[in-house]
Amino acid sequence: MSGGLEVLLEVRDLRVEFQTDAGPVLAVRGVDLEVLAGETVALVGESGCGKSVTALSVMRLLTGRIAAGEIRFCGRDLATLPEVELRRIRGGQIGMIFQEPMTSLNPVFRVGQQIEEVLALHQNLKPAAARAQALELLQRVGIPSPATRIDQYPHELSGGMKQRVMIAIAIACRPKLLIADEPTTALDVTIQAQIMALLQSLQQELGMAVLLITHDLGVVAHAAQRVNVMYAGKIVEHGSVRDIFKRPAHPYTQALLGALPHPLAPARRLEAIPGRVPAASMLPAGCAFCARCRHAFAPCSTEQPPLLDVAPSHVAACWLHDKKRASSAG
Repeated sequence: MSGGLEVLLEVRDLRVEFQTDAGPVLAVRGVDLEVLAGETVALVGESGCGKSVTALSVMRLLTGRIAAGEIRFCGRDLATLPEVELRRIRGGQIGMIFQEPMTSLNPVFRVGQQIEEVLALHQNLKPAAARAQALELLQRVGIPSPATRIDQYPHELSGGMKQRVMIAIAIACRPKLLIADEPTTALDVTIQAQIMALLQSLQQELGMAVLLITHDLGVVAHAAQRVNVMYAGKIVEHGSVRDIFKRPAHPYTQALLGALPHPLAPARRLEAIPGRVPAASMLPAGCAFCARCRHAFAPCSTEQPPLLDVAPSHVAACWLHDKKRASSAG
């Protein structure tokens, strides 16, 4: 629910298809999500569930194709927007931090040049003005000795500094929306905390919204206002951070939280999720989590559950929340 705030990004029934030797496979299967102006929305799930594909679909940076659905940003459908117009939005009104800072920066260009390129493209700045602004951005994201670092190559920087350069590039044009795809991957715990604190500070300073793609529920608890839980290409639960952590409604969400260590009960045994995520080419007719779920009953193996209301602004794709079916099972 928007609560009167502007809906900045609205994704409806997104389906993303990849060609394989066995034929076309849907990696994203009817995803709906929205991001309001100024808020942080998390998209969480195991590796391979379709989180990054969803994020790359918004930017239209896919090797697959958008088979169906709408991606509305400020009212315009990015899924059908001509490439020329999309380039003005990509990197300008929407910034993105890619998953691997080690490989996302171009190794043959100095970091300053890579920031300046974005400024020249989207703001038409002259070289001297672009360099001055690039230096200011490096200072803003906390790069030590920015006047020296601006002329260095990516291999001369630590992992944490590379990630800060990626953030500088992403925020260079003061975007309305920042997509952060696993922004703390491959960084040690101390640097992870610094990067998340930096993103939150920049969000408040620039007033931008953030779509946070992660598998780290600890990061979600501290950074997001709303959460989408994804499994096998579908959103299986959506709600506020409080609802998801205090009253998880989908068995998959419950299992994820059960697998986390609890600070107040360090001796508590962690729960493993049995089985494996089904391959996208071999999904069951019903709920994709059915074979791993201890609550599964008759309709779960044959019918895909829709998102059902659990509480106001809290939904879960689970037949347990269909009172008629659940009561007949009991």
